[in-house]
Amino acid sequence: MRAPFPQSARNPLIEREDSWGNLRIGAHSVRDQLGSYQFMGPQRIVCLTEEPTETLYLLGQQHRIVGISGFTVRPQAARKEKPKVSAFTSAKIDKILELEPDLAIGFSDIQADIAQALIKAGVEVWISNHRSVAGILDYVRRLGALVGVPDRAEKLARELENGIDSIRELSATVERRPRVYFEEWDTPQISGICWVSELVGIAGGDDIFPERAVMPLARDRILSDPYEVVRRAPDIIFGSWCGKRFRPAQVAVRDGWSDIPAVRDGELHEIKSPIILQPGPAALTEGLAALSSIIQGWAARQA
Repeated sequence: MRAPFPQSARNPLIEREDSWGNLRIGAHSVRDQLGSYQFMGPQRIVCLTEEPTETLYLLGQQHRIVGISGFTVRPQAARKEKPKVSAFTSAKIDKILELEPDLAIGFSDIQADIAQALIKAGVEVWISNHRSVAGILDYVRRLGALVGVPDRAEKLARELENGIDSIRELSATVERRPRVYFEEWDTPQISGICWVSELVGIAGGDDIFPERAVMPLARDRILSDPYEVVRRAPDIIFGSWCGKRFRPAQVAVRDGWSDIPAVRDGELHEIKSPIILQPGPAALTEGLAALSSIIQGWAARQA
């Protein structure tokens, strides 16, 4: 049995002795008997959205997760192994607190109320707000550093970058880039967010609403005039209605939309929201691959 730390060596405001004779510094570090500090990272993480869950599993750090979002579908193992404690705009605060988390991770201003409730209850919260492909890659690196595995995170980020580069090289072979309308909600109609617009470009298409894509909030991407889509004449329409099934037939019968090339030629395609609307690895892998496959197919039909 190790001798306990002398009381004079402790800072009672931030340190407490654990069962191994080390002093814990806050929630994420320990000081051993020789006085050295070791960063441990958060040990009990609640993931309020899917992307931290997916990323932590890819980093081999799933043992740190004690709760997940009910919307989590990636990886499938998470749904079987972890309790579901939140939706996107709501959460079971009491259930989260019962899990005794030392960190909760969420995304965007939409989860501000959840974050506020957890902060008031004394839980440390990280709300990320990345909206671009570069932001997703940086998120992977930051989350890896946060849990003490920066090297693994860098390796994962490099693998994701290599995959993006491969798709970009493939898209360079497309002779004519299609004009693309990406719709992430139907009532009201909302165009695609920044990372989606960027992925469309990497896959070989041109977003017809690039000026809207840079708007971080969904309300700023609402189409007040649906005829603007008609005027911009997309060759391909992608639908990803954030958790509900895309209905091409409903899109095709919108007033005036029969003249749109994508509607006329039957180029209305669904991209499942879990692989494109979550700002994490899925968007850069399965989501990008799905966009690329459809754009490559369109290009082949134009030859």
